[in-house]
Amino acid sequence: MSSPKVIFGFHAVGVRLKTAPKSVIEVLFDASRRDARMQQFKARAQDAGVRLVEADALRIAKLAGSHGHQGVAARVEPIPQTHSLDELLEGLEAAGTMPLLLVLDGVTDPHNLGACLRVADGAGAHAVIAPKDHAAGINATVAKVASGAAETVPYFMVTNLARTLGELKERSIWCVGTSDDAPGTLYQSDLKRPLALVLGAEGDGMRQLTRKSCDELISIPMRGAVESLNVSVASGICLYEAMRQRAL
Repeated sequence: MSSPKVIFGFHAVGVRLKTAPKSVIEVLFDASRRDARMQQFKARAQDAGVRLVEADALRIAKLAGSHGHQGVAARVEPIPQTHSLDELLEGLEAAGTMPLLLVLDGVTDPHNLGACLRVADGAGAHAVIAPKDHAAGINATVAKVASGAAETVPYFMVTNLARTLGELKERSIWCVGTSDDAPGTLYQSDLKRPLALVLGAEGDGMRQLTRKSCDELISIPMRGAVESLNVSVASGICLYEAMRQRAL
């Protein structure tokens, strides 16, 4: 059995209470907070049958490893995840579901990863994929920023990203990378197919081998003075355009 982990913040803990209350060992809350939000949160935890523990802000900060805990942290058992990307894709194929994947190359900042997971959840992406040696892993900060999406969106860290993109293409999943110098834009691309959107970190972008592994390169039109967008913002724009096209 995996060791318990810590999540913190109203959103992250609230989503776990909603989706998997039996996995919550205990919830620590700042007893000095008596505002309506805390009272509503405590009522939700009590309704879920979860043990509530009074604590001060310093104790919660030590447990969470952050002072941005909002007065709430929880010790939880890990939720069993889909074991592999292949298993996920086979399940989607069996269900007749068109895959929508987000691939991140070089996103090492946990705040960016958390925001990407959050937007992936919002857009209905089936998974986020990243290389093991060039990416942030899931930690308490990621879970906090993701506002619960770290619990709902599978996150696969693969040994060789270029090889994984090749395997996706073998499954007829179209791999679309974003690049400032791409000949066409996001809005000219057909995203109504089995799709993997590939984005690099702000500044460096995708690595060359990742770029060469894409079926198509597109750009996000920029009309102002800035040259690029934060990767989580760019992910949201691309994923929601795919969702919009699929709804037509």
